[in-house]
Amino acid sequence: MEYLTIAQKFREKFSSHPRIYRAPGRINLIGEHTDYNDGFVLPAAIDKNVIFAVAPNSSGLYRFYACDPDQDYEAGVNSIQYTRLKWPNYLLGVIDQLKKRGHIIEGFDCVFGSDIPIGAGLSSSAALESGLAVALNDLYDLREPRIELVKLSQKAENEFVGVNCGIMDQFASIFGRKDFVFRLDCRSLEHTYFPLELQNRGILLIDTRVKHELATSAYNTRRKECEAGVYEITQYYPEIKNLRDVSPDLMYEFSGKMDPVIYRRCKYVVEENDRVLQACEDLENHRIEEFGTKMYETHQGLRYDYEVSCPELDFLVNLTLQKEEVLGARMMGGGFGGCTINIVELEAMHELKLEVMGAFAEKFGIEPFFYPVAVKDGVTEIL
Repeated sequence: MEYLTIAQKFREKFSSHPRIYRAPGRINLIGEHTDYNDGFVLPAAIDKNVIFAVAPNSSGLYRFYACDPDQDYEAGVNSIQYTRLKWPNYLLGVIDQLKKRGHIIEGFDCVFGSDIPIGAGLSSSAALESGLAVALNDLYDLREPRIELVKLSQKAENEFVGVNCGIMDQFASIFGRKDFVFRLDCRSLEHTYFPLELQNRGILLIDTRVKHELATSAYNTRRKECEAGVYEITQYYPEIKNLRDVSPDLMYEFSGKMDPVIYRRCKYVVEENDRVLQACEDLENHRIEEFGTKMYETHQGLRYDYEVSCPELDFLVNLTLQKEEVLGARMMGGGFGGCTINIVELEAMHELKLEVMGAFAEKFGIEPFFYPVAVKDGVTEIL
């Protein structure tokens, strides 16, 4: 959504001149289901954004307008509470966290709109939280470091919204850098940038438009299975705190000692952490083809060892396997639906879309959505 449209809508509703911010969604190139195991992820901010227009008011109210779904919401500065309308909770949660840190947040007006596809796994919720956190930090000169804005945005979703998300999404939305991915250590929150030199290639997300009911229950189960594996490993190696501390060689020692399902879950996470580190070396050494191969390896691990894929995702990845114009592809996100992420030669992208659309529709009776994305900066004031 164009920022001028948001600014105009703000002036129509509130008759004042706002500050304008863009807060991006995110992708994750490699490093899936490693975050809650204190591991490594490799995300980036993208050119799909929530655009905010924000200005203080003297009404004693927080007044919000969401362009889509064309809804207003307001709350008194001393009476914010969870609402069944859902979308305001991501914003109210940020205010709640800032107040818990001792900040006084006076009334303000906010209009926002987004071109981040809902339900595609691009973290529109984190963009909402991160964008408002940065805007209010500036508006009221709160002087919170950006890393603290990341933490409080995550807490807003954990404590106010009630979703037990990790920190990657908010981190990517705030710390993204144009043409770079970054390796985030989910334990220490140290992050290192690596150039994403795609040259004549681009990133294409293919949205299956399905989300199977298994998603939430399976996610919780996988977390418990990883914890069970760590417990067994600590009986032999008490210094181990999490799967992050387990090397592939050490993991292999348990191939006959551990329940086979638990072993496969842990084996995937250990290998994926190692894969992230190797993928960063590929980027440093301009080995983009090897990087793409690791994306396929990630998908196979998610499909067979972690078992969080689904027929629609597998079909899309398999369709690209023999295509030279696709360097790498995998499912992205929690699983059981959502998107695949693909690195594709730009001149072949249109033809690939046509082929995938036809084949997918014939197989599943539904046409997928396509989202070409570029890697951009994190939350930025644009006007």
